[in-house]
Amino acid sequence: MFRPAIRRLFGIVALAGIGMPPAALAVDAAAIAHAGNGRGAAPCMACHGADGAGQAAAGNPRLAGLDAAYLRKQLDDFASGTRSNPVMQPMATALSEDERHAMAAYYSQLPLATKPATALPAPDSAGAVLATRGDWSRGVPGCVQCHGPGGSGVGANFPPLAGQPASYIEAQLKAWQQGTRHNDPLQLMQHLSAALSAQDIDSVAAWFAAQPVPVAETAP
Repeated sequence: MFRPAIRRLFGIVALAGIGMPPAALAVDAAAIAHAGNGRGAAPCMACHGADGAGQAAAGNPRLAGLDAAYLRKQLDDFASGTRSNPVMQPMATALSEDERHAMAAYYSQLPLATKPATALPAPDSAGAVLATRGDWSRGVPGCVQCHGPGGSGVGANFPPLAGQPASYIEAQLKAWQQGTRHNDPLQLMQHLSAALSAQDIDSVAAWFAAQPVPVAETAP
């Protein structure tokens, strides 16, 4: 009569060995994305689209193809109150830790939707200069030095900016600037955004929004 219990024990040990909590593996992330979890978390697709591509008109960001560790940190920060947002905080709080883990993994593996061609700002436009070269007279490095070529993203701390809605990028830069967002590593974004004017923010957000999403981001 002990054999089923022994088999379950070995299964738990095996799952723990691959770094994914067993409960997280049991979460149906796709179901939560499309229908919510029945405990207060609304369907993610309502704001981020069925394919995770976001909703540019509403300023809702793309989640598909983003780094799983970055997504998990943002959900955890929303849940703990470290990152403030009137919509995302109650959603993240309604998700268990395992559900947040599973949702981050789910969206990181979603294939990226094809983005319609967009006219790129001129290479010498204010946004292009700030994004690629920065303004060292104000102590502002080029954004791509941290966020990767074309804003393709680098690891868990520097998310992709390419192809994100301009209104979302603007809102985040203003949140850093005003101190309402402060979950950045070493307060980098708080310091850098303080040196930007409203026109700077508008220009650099438009530049990144127009960039093509790199093929390298596509999940296998």
